[in-house]
Amino acid sequence: MSDFSVHALEAIIRDRLADPDAKSYTRALAAKGTDKCAEKFGEEAVEAVIAAVRRSPEELTAEAADVVYHLTVLLAVSGLSWDAVLTELHRRTARSGLEEKASRLS
Repeated sequence: MSDFSVHALEAIIRDRLADPDAKSYTRALAAKGTDKCAEKFGEEAVEAVIAAVRRSPEELTAEAADVVYHLTVLLAVSGLSWDAVLTELHRRTARSGLEEKASRLS
């Protein structure tokens, strides 16, 4: 198991976004705006679903990595962070998933 984390990925992405001279896919994608970043995240999510349905662990692993990367870019361009996401997840785990879901429906 590596020491790599979503926080490490987020730091790399934020560094690339902050460097106006960066020649990176991250910066080029972000320059296209939030809508394009959201679209790319959606495409990768669909590809992950397809990999899961195919029962291909290697393909699902690769697509899941793409999903996490593109979600991290989307969060960054939206002014959000993994800390916000993890805080929300922590809040939700304070009660059962069924209770939490029911509270969102009311």
